Amino acid sequence: MANSQATTDCLETRFRRILFCTDFSESADAAFEFALDAVVRRPGSKLYILHVVPEAQAQFWKSYIYEVDNIDAEAKRLIDQKVAEAYLPRIPTGVDVEAVYRVGPEAQCILDFAAETKIDLIVLGRHGKSGVHKALFGSVAERIVRKARCAVLIIPVEYVRG
Repeated sequence: MANSQATTDCLETRFRRILFCTDFSESADAAFEFALDAVVRRPGSKLYILHVVPEAQAQFWKSYIYEVDNIDAEAKRLIDQKVAEAYLPRIPTGVDVEAVYRVGPEAQCILDFAAETKIDLIVLGRHGKSGVHKALFGSVAERIVRKARCAVLIIPVEYVRG
């Protein structure tokens, strides 16, 4: 019993820094429930919410809306607003949370952030992409699983839909 208890205590505190990656999609929304469950079950842990703006998309908007001052500040404000609406109201009081965003290649930004902040668990949704799409563009989730140096939990959109 003592050995079993020690194992349980170790598992309960293993994941201290949990990274939830979002693109604000249906699959990300479902994955958030798993990330939130992981952080709530581990008092003292921290939840990071990361949104990556693909670099090509960011460059497009910068060139398209060139007359707007502080486009980066405006983008951050809009992302913060989406995080505040979609996720923050669902987080219980007392949970340590930090929302951040990055601009660049999605998988690499996630992996870099995870390494920089010494993430213990990455949680993200997986879209139901066709085989052709996957062959042409690859999968962010697959790249994360292959290259992450921590545990990764992938929630497929099909699981969410039942």
